[in-house]
Amino acid sequence: MEKSIIIPDEIIISKIYVVRGQKVMLDRDLAELYGVEPRRLREQVKRNKMRFPDNFMFQLTQEEVENMVSQNAIPSKQHLGGYQPYVFTEHGVLMLANILKSESATQMSIYIIEIFVRLREMLVTHKDILLKLEQIEKKITGHDEDIQMIFSALKQLIHEPNPPRKRIGFKAGDEEV
Repeated sequence: MEKSIIIPDEIIISKIYVVRGQKVMLDRDLAELYGVEPRRLREQVKRNKMRFPDNFMFQLTQEEVENMVSQNAIPSKQHLGGYQPYVFTEHGVLMLANILKSESATQMSIYIIEIFVRLREMLVTHKDILLKLEQIEKKITGHDEDIQMIFSALKQLIHEPNPPRKRIGFKAGDEEV
């Protein structure tokens, strides 16, 4: 019988951070989601170090940890358990499920990967929308000068014309002065 995952997407999304230009998850958060102790997760990773190249997993520097704390991405350094945490990219999350070899870890891994994919799709969609907005803005900017010229011409038409001036020069007797 297959267990269903009942963790809301928002909880997993809140555990995804951007570090070094990559979307990553902390080892501690993944251990919690997979239902293992963070120490056991790190042990398995160390035993299978060859499966985790730098684009799958890397260890945060002290400066990166401090940035995450200062930006409230993580509550405090104690949240990390007093060590420099490892972070896993989308590929690293998938590899973790392979080394943990539990059904729940595999299901959770698939679920997390699906969320990573949805985030990537949303990003692409937002880029398309941003591109369209920039194109519209360029069109509107080009028309600003034309619109201003039309408004100034309309203003000239709206203003009352000057009253008729008295004619200068010879006037015939039946003309009014």
